[in-house]
Amino acid sequence: MVRPRTRANQNLQESDFANVVATLQRQLLEQQHETNRLQEQIARLNHIPRTNEVPPQDNPIPPVVPQVSEVRQGVSRNFEVPLAPAGIQANPPLIREDLLYERFKQMKAPEFEGPTDPIEADNWLIDIQVILDFMGLTEREKVLCDSFALRKDTRHWWITVQMRRDVATMSWQDFVAEFRTMYYNREILATQQVEFNSLKQGSMTVLEAVKKFEQLDRLCPELVPNETEKVRRMIKMFRTDIAKQVSADSSPPTLVSDCTVGQ
Repeated sequence: MVRPRTRANQNLQESDFANVVATLQRQLLEQQHETNRLQEQIARLNHIPRTNEVPPQDNPIPPVVPQVSEVRQGVSRNFEVPLAPAGIQANPPLIREDLLYERFKQMKAPEFEGPTDPIEADNWLIDIQVILDFMGLTEREKVLCDSFALRKDTRHWWITVQMRRDVATMSWQDFVAEFRTMYYNREILATQQVEFNSLKQGSMTVLEAVKKFEQLDRLCPELVPNETEKVRRMIKMFRTDIAKQVSADSSPPTLVSDCTVGQ
């Protein structure tokens, strides 16, 4: 059952409502005063002269706004890769030496410490070249791998080479030339030439004699300028019975490999 409101209750509710409205009006007035105070502070700050402020001009020049096409062109120019001038080779791509070293190490390439025997040095050069060709490396990568295999005295020799020339542009043939100049000692090479001129098969087998012949041939290329001279020298090196057998064939040998057929 809903009781009807009494007059006293109605007067009490109207009084509470009036108090709430008065409180809200007072808060709004305080906020308005705070807003006015802040606006006055901002106005005062705007009138303080700045030391680096440029005085206004009568006819200010409008700022130059670049066109979109100009901005795009500028950005593209910043990212353009400069082309090398004609006749000058561009810088080669960077080589990850750590990855190259790991590949080379897996091949178990022989190391070189600097022997005085040119034949031993030549054998190392041949062994290392076989590995480099198998890996399919560039000229620069071949030189890097060669330097990885140098030890002891040869490492010091390589440092001196780096000091007097740019090894970054060195080719494999350049490395071979530097290597032979250092480790194919002239005095020892002169001895090898004498040995080559007087080489005889003796008690060696045909294969052993041919191997020795080819070693000396690589060290003394000026003594055998062509294949014909090489065949003549090899037949002369053989024992008499072997030389007669090789020369008595139906077709005289024209290549060194022909001299060992059937032996």
